[in-house]
Amino acid sequence: MPLIVQKFGGTSVATPERISAVADRVCATARNGTKVVVVVSAMGHTTDELISLAQAITPDPPAREMDMLLTSGERIAMALTAIAIDARGVSAMSLTGSQAGILTAGAHGSAKIAEVRAERVREGLAQGKVVIVAGFQGVDPTSKEITTIGRGGSDTTAVALAAALDAEACEIYTDVDGIFSADPRLVATARKLNEISFDEMLELSASGAGVLVTRSVEVARRFEVSLHVRSSFTDQTGTWVKETTMEQAIIRGIAHDRSEAKLTVRGVPDQPGVAAALFEPLAEGEINIDMIVQNIGHDGSTDISFTVPRAMASYAADVAGKVAKELGAQMVEVDENIGKVSLVGAGMKSHPGVAARVFRSLADAGINIEMISTSTIRISCVVSGDQVDQAVQALHDEFQPPLMAEEVGA
Repeated sequence: MPLIVQKFGGTSVATPERISAVADRVCATARNGTKVVVVVSAMGHTTDELISLAQAITPDPPAREMDMLLTSGERIAMALTAIAIDARGVSAMSLTGSQAGILTAGAHGSAKIAEVRAERVREGLAQGKVVIVAGFQGVDPTSKEITTIGRGGSDTTAVALAAALDAEACEIYTDVDGIFSADPRLVATARKLNEISFDEMLELSASGAGVLVTRSVEVARRFEVSLHVRSSFTDQTGTWVKETTMEQAIIRGIAHDRSEAKLTVRGVPDQPGVAAALFEPLAEGEINIDMIVQNIGHDGSTDISFTVPRAMASYAADVAGKVAKELGAQMVEVDENIGKVSLVGAGMKSHPGVAARVFRSLADAGINIEMISTSTIRISCVVSGDQVDQAVQALHDEFQPPLMAEEVGA
């Protein structure tokens, strides 16, 4: 019998009515002769509500107790889902992450999945049951502590289980119809993609597309797990994320990200070792750096700009300020009113002129580019935060993704 892993996000299980709809879908799959493993997130905004409860008691709750608290959200959802499936005459059993064999390593709140020992899941499947697993959580086999694996961890849990069980596919059910060429809330003409490669999806996720977390796509690519991103509320086919496509698009989609800030260190001495002296302390502070630009030096000094998560901007500015003082730099400036717009497509590396069209379309829209970063399949531009929506629309109008090679006469 084929095996499918189905993951349902918080909006899909937000109410008893929606849990009932999920149960109907799962039961229909099971009755068609398919073994089913279900991974669920916490209901609706449960995780945020639990965080608020803890912070109402103390602004700095212990990380261990927060993991104990937050994992309860998924346990509630898994039990209710199992109850709903059982009520429809299909045998079901629910398992916590630790019971399902999700073994983790790392700190509370941001643990990584180290291994999946899915013996109890296999036993349940062998007994003809639908197995429901709580996402977002596991257990550290060394410390025996319950851990969470960060935001979007249920996606990663589902993909890891699909890999361990050699599932035919991992279906990611969400509140959208699939992956679009741009955010349909910004671009009315955005088109749903039928399929996309792992590399393209990784670039879109890392550039701000919120449908799939980067970690889940990384696991899927590593273990060649085909992903099907689709809506919980319709039976329509969504978007397949898989290894290759027959027709490689030049441009697959456009992503945007408003979660970063730009720091600029002015008047840095233009000499060897300065960049290392600046970025080594930032790395030691576990500050993630995205884009970096160093200007051409004049009169023995230069400026270095880089982007960091906005939530860490103040901390990064403090670290950079101390280094700047030691180096004799002039000052550190922080700009939180920025956004990143990225054009992604595996085919652009073999088609010259894409970058020129990006820059011209933004210029024609009156949008100034503050920073540029590229890879073989991505062009990212930092623009003013007030112009992000306009930039996304301008690029989508220019390229109308997905743009295939035959559409440009290649």
